[in-house]
Amino acid sequence: MIGPPGTGKTMLAKRLVSILPDLTYEEMLEVTKIYSVAGLLKNKPFITQRPFRSPHHTASKISLTGGGKKPRPGEITLAHLGVLFLDELPEFGKDVLEAMRQPLEEGEVTIARVESVVTYPARFMLIAAMNPCPCGFFGDEERPCTCTPHQVHKYQAKISGPLLDRIDLQVEVMRVRYQEMENIKNNETSAEIRTRVLKARAIQAQRYRELKLNITTNSELSPRQIKRYLKLTREAQDFLKEVFEQKVLSNRAYDRLLKVARTIADLGEKEQVDVEEVAEALQFRLLEQKYWQV
Repeated sequence: MIGPPGTGKTMLAKRLVSILPDLTYEEMLEVTKIYSVAGLLKNKPFITQRPFRSPHHTASKISLTGGGKKPRPGEITLAHLGVLFLDELPEFGKDVLEAMRQPLEEGEVTIARVESVVTYPARFMLIAAMNPCPCGFFGDEERPCTCTPHQVHKYQAKISGPLLDRIDLQVEVMRVRYQEMENIKNNETSAEIRTRVLKARAIQAQRYRELKLNITTNSELSPRQIKRYLKLTREAQDFLKEVFEQKVLSNRAYDRLLKVARTIADLGEKEQVDVEEVAEALQFRLLEQKYWQV
Protein backbone atom coordinates (compact mmCIF):
# COMPACT_ATOMS: atom_id res chain seq x y z
CA MET A 1 0.00 0.00 0.00
CA ILE A 2 1.36 3.38 -0.99
CA GLY A 3 -0.09 6.77 -0.09
CA PRO A 4 0.26 9.92 2.03
CA PRO A 5 0.48 9.77 5.86
CA GLY A 6 -2.77 9.32 7.75
CA THR A 7 -4.76 7.60 5.02
CA GLY A 8 -5.28 4.39 7.00
CA LYS A 9 -2.59 2.07 5.60
CA THR A 10 -1.53 0.78 9.02
CA MET A 11 -5.13 0.40 10.19
CA LEU A 12 -6.02 -1.66 7.11
CA ALA A 13 -3.00 -3.92 7.62
CA LYS A 14 -3.89 -4.60 11.25
CA ARG A 15 -7.49 -5.46 10.32
CA LEU A 16 -6.46 -8.08 7.77
CA VAL A 17 -6.13 -10.92 10.28
CA SER A 18 -9.79 -10.43 11.22
CA ILE A 19 -10.97 -11.56 7.76
CA LEU A 20 -8.70 -14.60 7.46
CA PRO A 21 -9.90 -18.16 8.20
CA ASP A 22 -9.16 -19.61 11.64
CA LEU A 23 -6.12 -21.83 12.01
CA THR A 24 -6.81 -25.53 11.65
CA TYR A 25 -5.69 -27.83 14.48
CA GLU A 26 -2.66 -28.94 12.43
CA GLU A 27 -1.73 -25.30 11.74
CA MET A 28 -2.05 -24.47 15.44
CA LEU A 29 0.44 -27.23 16.22
CA GLU A 30 2.81 -25.94 13.54
CA VAL A 31 2.76 -22.36 14.83
CA THR A 32 3.01 -23.47 18.46
CA LYS A 33 6.15 -25.48 17.69
CA ILE A 34 7.77 -22.41 16.12
CA TYR A 35 6.99 -20.19 19.12
CA SER A 36 8.20 -22.92 21.46
CA VAL A 37 11.56 -23.12 19.63
CA ALA A 38 11.82 -19.33 19.77
CA GLY A 39 11.06 -19.33 23.52
CA LEU A 40 8.01 -17.10 23.03
CA LEU A 41 5.22 -19.31 24.37
CA LYS A 42 5.48 -17.80 27.86
CA ASN A 43 2.34 -18.87 29.73
CA LYS A 44 0.46 -19.86 26.57
CA PRO A 45 0.39 -23.63 26.08
CA PHE A 46 -1.05 -23.30 22.58
CA ILE A 47 -1.16 -20.68 19.79
CA THR A 48 -4.73 -20.51 18.51
CA GLN A 49 -4.73 -17.30 16.44
CA ARG A 50 -2.94 -16.40 13.24
CA PRO A 51 0.27 -14.50 13.99
CA PHE A 52 0.58 -10.80 13.20
CA ARG A 53 4.17 -9.58 13.30
CA SER A 54 5.14 -5.95 12.78
CA PRO A 55 8.90 -5.42 13.22
CA HIS A 56 10.29 -1.87 13.40
CA HIS A 57 12.13 -0.58 10.33
CA THR A 58 15.38 -0.62 12.31
CA ALA A 59 15.21 -4.44 12.46
CA SER A 60 18.35 -6.23 11.30
CA LYS A 61 18.57 -8.90 8.64
CA ILE A 62 19.11 -11.59 11.31
CA SER A 63 16.08 -10.50 13.34
CA LEU A 64 13.93 -10.68 10.23
CA THR A 65 15.16 -13.90 8.63
CA GLY A 66 16.53 -15.66 11.71
CA GLY A 67 20.02 -16.77 12.65
CA GLY A 68 22.61 -15.95 15.29
CA LYS A 69 25.30 -18.17 16.81
CA LYS A 70 22.54 -20.49 17.96
CA PRO A 71 20.01 -20.17 15.10
CA ARG A 72 16.60 -18.88 16.16
CA PRO A 73 13.51 -18.18 14.08
CA GLY A 74 13.22 -14.64 12.73
CA GLU A 75 10.15 -12.48 12.15
CA ILE A 76 9.30 -14.12 8.83
CA THR A 77 9.10 -17.52 10.55
CA LEU A 78 7.20 -16.11 13.54
CA ALA A 79 4.69 -14.81 10.96
CA HIS A 80 4.29 -18.32 9.45
CA LEU A 81 0.63 -18.94 8.46
CA GLY A 82 -0.12 -15.35 9.47
CA VAL A 83 0.76 -11.78 8.50
CA LEU A 84 4.09 -9.96 8.38
CA PHE A 85 3.52 -6.19 8.28
CA LEU A 86 6.38 -3.93 7.24
CA ASP A 87 5.45 -0.29 7.82
CA GLU A 88 7.59 2.46 6.27
CA LEU A 89 8.98 -0.12 3.83
CA PRO A 90 11.75 2.04 2.26
CA GLU A 91 13.19 2.73 5.73
CA PHE A 92 14.21 -0.93 6.11
CA GLY A 93 17.78 -1.75 5.11
CA LYS A 94 18.15 -2.84 1.50
CA ASP A 95 19.88 -6.08 2.55
CA VAL A 96 16.97 -6.78 4.91
CA LEU A 97 14.38 -6.39 2.14
CA GLU A 98 16.35 -8.38 -0.42
CA ALA A 99 16.72 -11.25 2.07
CA MET A 100 12.94 -11.79 1.86
CA ARG A 101 12.93 -12.59 -1.84
CA GLN A 102 13.77 -16.29 -1.44
CA PRO A 103 11.33 -16.95 1.47
CA LEU A 104 8.52 -15.20 -0.43
CA GLU A 105 9.13 -17.52 -3.38
CA GLU A 106 9.78 -20.80 -1.56
CA GLY A 107 7.86 -20.50 1.72
CA GLU A 108 10.90 -21.33 3.85
CA VAL A 109 14.22 -19.85 4.91
CA THR A 110 17.52 -21.72 5.22
CA ILE A 111 20.18 -20.53 7.67
CA ALA A 112 23.65 -21.95 7.08
CA ARG A 113 26.22 -21.96 9.87
CA VAL A 114 29.60 -23.70 10.21
CA GLU A 115 28.19 -26.32 12.55
CA SER A 116 24.73 -26.79 11.08
CA VAL A 117 22.17 -25.85 8.45
CA VAL A 118 18.65 -25.04 9.70
CA THR A 119 15.52 -24.62 7.58
CA TYR A 120 12.51 -22.82 9.06
CA PRO A 121 9.02 -22.57 7.51
CA ALA A 122 8.07 -19.08 6.31
CA ARG A 123 4.71 -19.14 4.52
CA PHE A 124 3.45 -15.74 5.52
CA MET A 125 1.33 -13.02 3.95
CA LEU A 126 3.48 -9.93 3.44
CA ILE A 127 1.74 -6.60 3.88
CA ALA A 128 3.87 -3.51 3.27
CA ALA A 129 3.05 0.18 3.56
CA MET A 130 5.01 3.22 2.43
CA ASN A 131 4.75 6.92 1.69
CA PRO A 132 5.39 7.84 -1.96
CA CYS A 133 8.31 10.15 -1.07
CA PRO A 134 10.33 11.39 1.96
CA CYS A 135 7.85 14.18 2.82
CA GLY A 136 4.94 11.82 2.13
CA PHE A 137 2.85 13.99 -0.18
CA PHE A 138 3.99 13.16 -3.71
CA GLY A 139 0.81 12.89 -5.79
CA ASP A 140 -1.43 14.16 -2.96
CA GLU A 141 -4.33 16.33 -4.16
CA GLU A 142 -4.41 18.59 -1.10
CA ARG A 143 -0.84 19.06 0.14
CA PRO A 144 2.09 19.90 -2.16
CA CYS A 145 5.17 17.68 -2.20
CA THR A 146 8.36 19.46 -1.04
CA CYS A 147 10.76 16.82 -2.40
CA THR A 148 12.91 17.20 -5.49
CA PRO A 149 12.44 14.69 -8.34
CA HIS A 150 15.82 13.18 -7.42
CA GLN A 151 14.73 12.69 -3.78
CA VAL A 152 11.48 11.04 -4.89
CA HIS A 153 13.29 8.69 -7.27
CA LYS A 154 15.97 7.81 -4.71
CA TYR A 155 13.33 7.05 -2.07
CA GLN A 156 11.22 4.84 -4.33
CA ALA A 157 14.30 3.09 -5.74
CA LYS A 158 14.93 1.55 -2.31
CA ILE A 159 12.27 -0.99 -3.31
CA SER A 160 13.87 -3.18 -5.98
CA GLY A 161 12.12 -4.52 -9.07
CA PRO A 162 12.58 -8.20 -8.04
CA LEU A 163 10.91 -7.51 -4.68
CA LEU A 164 8.05 -5.60 -6.31
CA ASP A 165 7.62 -8.51 -8.70
CA ARG A 166 6.77 -10.73 -5.73
CA ILE A 167 4.04 -8.42 -4.39
CA ASP A 168 0.72 -9.46 -5.92
CA LEU A 169 -1.48 -6.51 -4.93
CA GLN A 170 -0.15 -2.96 -5.19
CA VAL A 171 -2.74 -0.51 -3.92
CA GLU A 172 -2.75 3.29 -3.86
CA VAL A 173 -4.40 4.46 -0.61
CA MET A 174 -5.49 8.06 -1.05
CA ARG A 175 -6.88 10.56 1.42
CA VAL A 176 -10.49 9.92 2.46
CA ARG A 177 -12.79 12.92 2.08
CA TYR A 178 -15.26 13.99 4.76
CA GLN A 179 -18.33 12.90 2.78
CA GLU A 180 -16.85 9.43 2.32
CA MET A 181 -16.23 9.17 6.07
CA GLU A 182 -19.84 10.14 6.74
CA ASN A 183 -21.03 7.27 4.51
CA ILE A 184 -18.83 4.71 6.26
CA LYS A 185 -21.90 3.09 7.85
CA ASN A 186 -22.76 1.67 4.42
CA ASN A 187 -19.45 -0.17 4.14
CA GLU A 188 -18.99 -3.89 4.75
CA THR A 189 -17.95 -5.06 8.20
CA SER A 190 -14.97 -7.36 8.73
CA ALA A 191 -17.39 -10.17 9.57
CA GLU A 192 -19.19 -9.77 6.25
CA ILE A 193 -15.93 -9.73 4.30
CA ARG A 194 -14.69 -12.76 6.22
CA THR A 195 -17.80 -14.69 5.19
CA ARG A 196 -16.94 -14.10 1.53
CA VAL A 197 -13.31 -15.06 2.12
CA LEU A 198 -14.30 -18.33 3.81
CA LYS A 199 -16.64 -19.18 0.94
CA ALA A 200 -13.91 -18.55 -1.65
CA ARG A 201 -11.45 -20.65 0.38
CA ALA A 202 -13.96 -23.49 0.52
CA ILE A 203 -14.41 -23.34 -3.27
CA GLN A 204 -10.64 -23.55 -3.75
CA ALA A 205 -10.20 -26.43 -1.30
CA GLN A 206 -13.00 -28.39 -3.02
CA ARG A 207 -11.52 -27.76 -6.47
CA TYR A 208 -8.06 -29.01 -5.58
CA ARG A 209 -9.46 -31.94 -3.62
CA GLU A 210 -11.34 -33.07 -6.75
CA LEU A 211 -8.18 -32.62 -8.82
CA LYS A 212 -6.28 -34.70 -6.23
CA LEU A 213 -3.72 -31.93 -5.66
CA ASN A 214 -2.04 -31.61 -2.28
CA ILE A 215 -2.92 -27.90 -1.95
CA THR A 216 -5.91 -25.93 -0.67
CA THR A 217 -5.46 -22.38 -2.04
CA ASN A 218 -4.70 -20.70 -5.36
CA SER A 219 -1.50 -19.19 -3.98
CA GLU A 220 0.04 -22.67 -3.73
CA LEU A 221 -0.32 -23.43 -7.45
CA SER A 222 2.97 -24.13 -9.22
CA PRO A 223 3.59 -22.68 -12.74
CA ARG A 224 2.97 -26.15 -14.23
CA GLN A 225 -0.31 -26.52 -12.30
CA ILE A 226 -1.42 -23.04 -13.38
CA LYS A 227 -0.94 -23.97 -17.03
CA ARG A 228 -2.74 -27.29 -16.61
CA TYR A 229 -5.65 -26.50 -14.29
CA LEU A 230 -6.47 -22.78 -14.46
CA LYS A 231 -9.37 -22.33 -16.86
CA LEU A 232 -9.48 -19.10 -18.90
CA THR A 233 -12.10 -18.05 -21.42
CA ARG A 234 -10.87 -17.46 -24.98
CA GLU A 235 -11.36 -13.69 -24.52
CA ALA A 236 -9.27 -13.74 -21.34
CA GLN A 237 -6.50 -15.66 -23.12
CA ASP A 238 -6.43 -13.12 -25.95
CA PHE A 239 -6.32 -10.22 -23.48
CA LEU A 240 -3.47 -11.82 -21.53
CA LYS A 241 -1.51 -12.44 -24.73
CA GLU A 242 -1.82 -8.78 -25.66
CA VAL A 243 -0.70 -7.67 -22.18
CA PHE A 244 2.27 -10.03 -22.16
CA GLU A 245 3.41 -8.97 -25.65
CA GLN A 246 3.48 -5.35 -24.46
CA LYS A 247 6.08 -6.46 -21.87
CA VAL A 248 3.94 -5.20 -18.98
CA LEU A 249 4.64 -8.39 -16.99
CA SER A 250 7.59 -10.62 -16.21
CA ASN A 251 7.13 -14.40 -16.28
CA ARG A 252 6.84 -14.45 -12.48
CA ALA A 253 4.35 -11.58 -12.43
CA TYR A 254 2.33 -13.35 -15.16
CA ASP A 255 1.86 -16.45 -12.99
CA ARG A 256 1.02 -14.37 -9.94
CA LEU A 257 -1.53 -12.32 -11.89
CA LEU A 258 -3.29 -15.51 -13.00
CA LYS A 259 -3.57 -16.71 -9.38
CA VAL A 260 -5.01 -13.36 -8.31
CA ALA A 261 -7.50 -13.46 -11.20
CA ARG A 262 -8.52 -17.01 -10.20
CA THR A 263 -9.10 -15.80 -6.63
CA ILE A 264 -11.23 -12.85 -7.84
CA ALA A 265 -13.31 -15.33 -9.84
CA ASP A 266 -13.71 -17.53 -6.74
CA LEU A 267 -14.92 -14.55 -4.73
CA GLY A 268 -17.53 -14.05 -7.46
CA GLU A 269 -18.27 -17.80 -7.49
CA LYS A 270 -17.37 -18.08 -11.19
CA GLU A 271 -16.08 -21.33 -12.64
CA GLN A 272 -13.93 -19.75 -15.35
CA VAL A 273 -11.64 -16.73 -15.33
CA ASP A 274 -12.87 -14.09 -17.78
CA VAL A 275 -11.48 -10.77 -19.03
CA GLU A 276 -13.03 -8.90 -16.10
CA GLU A 277 -11.06 -10.88 -13.52
CA VAL A 278 -7.80 -10.64 -15.47
CA ALA A 279 -8.23 -6.88 -15.96
CA GLU A 280 -8.94 -6.37 -12.26
CA ALA A 281 -5.89 -8.41 -11.28
CA LEU A 282 -3.79 -6.36 -13.73
CA GLN A 283 -4.96 -3.11 -12.12
CA PHE A 284 -3.33 -4.24 -8.89
CA ARG A 285 0.08 -4.18 -10.63
CA LEU A 286 -0.12 -0.81 -12.38
CA LEU A 287 1.60 1.09 -9.56
CA GLU A 288 4.88 -0.33 -10.84
CA GLN A 289 4.30 1.70 -14.00
CA LYS A 290 3.19 4.85 -12.16
CA TYR A 291 5.78 5.08 -9.39
CA TRP A 292 8.71 2.89 -10.38
CA GLN A 293 8.33 2.84 -14.16
CA VAL A 294 9.50 -0.79 -14.14
